[in-house]
Amino acid sequence: MSDNKGNYQADIHNAGYEQEYHEKLLDSAGLINTVGRETESLNGKWNFGVDLYDTCRRAHWHKDIQHNEAGMLAPVDYDWEAWERITVPASWNLERPELHYFEGSGIYTRTFRYIKQDKDERLFLRFEGSAYETSVFLNGEFVGTHDGSSTPFNADISGLVKTENRIVVAADARRSSLRVPMENTDWFNYGGIYRSVYLIRLPRVFIKDWFVRLVPNGTFSKINADILLDSDTAAGKALIEIPELGIRQEVSLQSGKASLGIPVKPGQLKLWSPETPKLYDVKISYIPSGTDAADTVSDRIGFREIKTKGAEIFLNGKKVFLKGVCLHEDHLTLGKTATEELIRSAIRDLKELHGNYFRLAHYPHDSRFAKIADEEGVLLWEEVPVYWAVAFDNPGTYKDAENQLAELILRDRNRASVIIWSVGNENADTEDRLSFMSNLAKKARSLDDSRLVSAACLINHDKLKIEDRLADSLDIIGINEYYGWYDPDFSKLPKILANSDPGKPVVICEFGGDARKGQRGSVDDLFTEDKQKRLYEQQIETFKQCAYIAGTTPWILYDFRCPRRLNRYQEGFNRKGLIDADRKTRKLAFYVMQEYYKEQ
Repeated sequence: MSDNKGNYQADIHNAGYEQEYHEKLLDSAGLINTVGRETESLNGKWNFGVDLYDTCRRAHWHKDIQHNEAGMLAPVDYDWEAWERITVPASWNLERPELHYFEGSGIYTRTFRYIKQDKDERLFLRFEGSAYETSVFLNGEFVGTHDGSSTPFNADISGLVKTENRIVVAADARRSSLRVPMENTDWFNYGGIYRSVYLIRLPRVFIKDWFVRLVPNGTFSKINADILLDSDTAAGKALIEIPELGIRQEVSLQSGKASLGIPVKPGQLKLWSPETPKLYDVKISYIPSGTDAADTVSDRIGFREIKTKGAEIFLNGKKVFLKGVCLHEDHLTLGKTATEELIRSAIRDLKELHGNYFRLAHYPHDSRFAKIADEEGVLLWEEVPVYWAVAFDNPGTYKDAENQLAELILRDRNRASVIIWSVGNENADTEDRLSFMSNLAKKARSLDDSRLVSAACLINHDKLKIEDRLADSLDIIGINEYYGWYDPDFSKLPKILANSDPGKPVVICEFGGDARKGQRGSVDDLFTEDKQKRLYEQQIETFKQCAYIAGTTPWILYDFRCPRRLNRYQEGFNRKGLIDADRKTRKLAFYVMQEYYKEQ
């Protein structure tokens, strides 16, 4: 600050202007389970402005101050209603050509009308995904900031909402070395509010979260349920009902919480699996003992057990081989924005491949994916973007990663399809990384005792051996290997597998090579379908000889945008897809994997 305070203008001279927006975080501690809740959509057209200098937050545009201290009308540098209109949800990069490579702050605004339906009702604002750091303002007041582009967040706006309301959102898509993911990735950095935004009306005391799952003890005879209210002082009972199983059980609430174990008669429970994706209607109610209104939520939940023993994975007590493929959230015209049809079409393509499993890389995908996978009978690996060389020595970076992991788990832990939480991808084995990721593994288990934990690890290339200290903290060892491609010496792969004795299941969670659709040549010509096909044939023949490989997910189902890929065949895309970016044209390697999975 200048010594002459009269010359100081905060919006120009305050280099630390962002600090105030980090003092009220919208994080996992406030996350509400919205499954089964009635919502009011705020999707549609919003006014939008590119804010290259982050002036909205610097100069507090959200306060909408039109007059100076003397009451005189003063000019402002924004004009909400004159701004162009842009679609929400959408990746702004594909809304206008000039925004294609924009990586900065974009300002969204719209108005909405609100009429209270009940005198005690509370109103919450919910975002399913906004990239990357998102600051939210309502009626001139700062609501809070969320870190992370792919996990949901919400805010209680009951004390700020009026009949007529203006919401302002600053979505900052800048890459940073301290963020999760960090600034150097291998996918396109889509920006904006790219998932749905909506309002939720809730009673004064409501059911904030629930976790209902089969106890993983091999007997398939007990269901555990945890129920949490948004009040640690509310008195009363919680009621859980599963009509098809004849279950109706009450439990008293203690400090707004309740936990109960529910016995199931032998053979009564139809277990969820890819072959029989059975879901049960579950209803949970809050029965107050005072004057509060009752609250009820409903969910459709499948019950299954996923465990490991030695080098094998067991689903419901039966050995299962994970026949999968990796998937990015990327589309030629929609970018990172998903639709129900896109999700279902990806599942159809997986089933055409005779697969049963997706690795959803490298960040949490749309919440509808796990719900639809529950219905369709598809197993899922879900992941947080602890990708490559994040700042493992930075406490703030760990806090960001842990929060994103918690938001993902709290969002999807009632989904039977999700069998693996992944805490990272391709991270060098350093002391800081070991501490960082092993603590994430502990966090995952503290939030969910019914699933496996993994990470995509690296191979010790000097010893030609699977060797990673993080493996002690994992249930499944994920391995990314590109022998025959980035390392052209394919002979190393069988040596590595023979030299290793991991003692745990190994999933080869990435392998493959690039091929441009329709590019043909010899099996030695790079970027041809023939080279890719031959590489897949070599990989599969090698996998067949290794007993501890419990699953495979080639990289990747569809070609996807990646600005670092700039040769004549890639042209800004990673071309390792079994299917072209058009999501229609199958490459030769697709049929190699299809035959392999058909045989499994």
